[in-house]
Amino acid sequence: MKNSFLLTKWYLDCVAESGDAVILYVADLRWNALTVHYGSLLTVLGGRIGSTSSLRGGAVPEVQDRKIAVSVPHLGVEGTWQALRSPIQRTVFESEHGSVEWHCLQPMSQVDLLFRGTTRITGRGYAECLTLSVLPWKLPMNELHWGRFLSDQDALVWIDWRGPHRQRVVFHNSKECQVKSITESEIVFADSDARLELDCGLVLRQGRLGDTVFPSIFRLARLLPRSMLSVNECKWRSRGVMHSSGTESSGYAIHEVVKWTD
Repeated sequence: MKNSFLLTKWYLDCVAESGDAVILYVADLRWNALTVHYGSLLTVLGGRIGSTSSLRGGAVPEVQDRKIAVSVPHLGVEGTWQALRSPIQRTVFESEHGSVEWHCLQPMSQVDLLFRGTTRITGRGYAECLTLSVLPWKLPMNELHWGRFLSDQDALVWIDWRGPHRQRVVFHNSKECQVKSITESEIVFADSDARLELDCGLVLRQGRLGDTVFPSIFRLARLLPRSMLSVNECKWRSRGVMHSSGTESSGYAIHEVVKWTD
């Protein structure tokens, strides 16, 4: 029997040529009698990292054909994501207790957004929506590697679940491909000489979720098991270089490693 749990989490980002970046999370949670609306913003502006979050309800991103419009006034952000690559959709986990549905609406976007009504940021971006109907701490996973890399020529996104349930999904320009290995600093492809190198140059957030994310969702945090609060995350904005057949393309990646501890 499935648990009465449903989490819909949007993730949208943009990185400008200067390295300035905006990462937006918008989530809706229904769990038994609990309803939580959550928004979070992580920014890199002029080399300075900032973050803010809110439990105020707000509109979810509006999808119209190949365009996503976002307006979250209480986080000070509004903008548009215009798709430059075809969408991807996968069920990455399914059991009698629920499923995890991954919908990558825009593996690569052209983004134009306004922050706090004064700072305009344009650049390449990415947008996905994750829907979980299974309790996250019930997922048979010990470690997660996730990321996206964008350059003029390349849009690469990866999900690598490690543990009892192994799941590795990698898409290059919206086409699924096989890789030999994934680490925080390199992805090596299996069927070609292609590889992606990442410099892990800027740590955006690091530490236990109980210390970094959940303090702003106190109503939810007090209901969670210790195992969820002690999950450790490290998220980077990296410069990356994609090597393939003697050619190179440079861009930025947003990527993370998440580890569950006993």
